[in-house]
Amino acid sequence: MDANMTSDDTTTINELRQKVQKFVDDRDWNKYHNPKDVAISIAIEAAELMEHFQWIKENELDEVIKEKSAELQDELADILIYCLSFANSVGIDISHAVTQKIQKNESKYPIEEVKGNYKKYTEIRNNKPFHQ
Repeated sequence: MDANMTSDDTTTINELRQKVQKFVDDRDWNKYHNPKDVAISIAIEAAELMEHFQWIKENELDEVIKEKSAELQDELADILIYCLSFANSVGIDISHAVTQKIQKNESKYPIEEVKGNYKKYTEIRNNKPFHQ
């Protein structure tokens, strides 16, 4: 499939995982794509994404996103590629993991307690009045 013809609407997670695995296999990089090194690479790439936003003011966000669109796309792709490689290396079913985590988060963050609130669930629950 041509890279210009792919989209979230037509490409499955499994297809992306296979592309990443083929890329790694073709280069004989499996020995480097172990869970430890790939996890470190995820953090490094996430830091590279954050670097684009370092020291900019809130009112500059839209302009920076527009000006650096290609770089931001590449950094996000790097992060996702390493995430897919991590899932490949440890055998995590991404769809299952995401669905399970959302279910956990739904119980940690009930709508009636957190809607419109950015605070962590432990902080919200600690500040909630105690009812007997």
